[in-house]
Amino acid sequence: MEGIREISISSTLREYLKVIYDISKTGTGARTTDIAKKLGISKPSVNRAVGTLKAKGYVTHEPYGAVLLTDKGRELGEYSGSRNQMVKRFLINVLKMNDVDAEREAVQIAGCISYVTAEKMQSYMEA
Repeated sequence: MEGIREISISSTLREYLKVIYDISKTGTGARTTDIAKKLGISKPSVNRAVGTLKAKGYVTHEPYGAVLLTDKGRELGEYSGSRNQMVKRFLINVLKMNDVDAEREAVQIAGCISYVTAEKMQSYMEA
């Protein structure tokens, strides 16, 4: 995941990749309707984001087809999901937050902190 350190992408687009990654774990590509439903947003918003992700090389997508992650997109989607979980564990174990609040906060925090900060949080919890 060393290449992750180099990536500059918005937290919103990271969340899209995480959701596409999560949906794709079922064995099929993610449909834009599935992504919209999971994020609670409109299909046109998803289509715009997918277009941006496609232009950046994170996904492939043909009209009316599934959104498929490229290797680069899969790596970042997986990393984003694991980072959210690590931040959630930090909030629960270190700050003693309840599960519901920690889940909500983790999504927001994980998208905003740097790779270095995430690594330091991870190291702190492993110590």
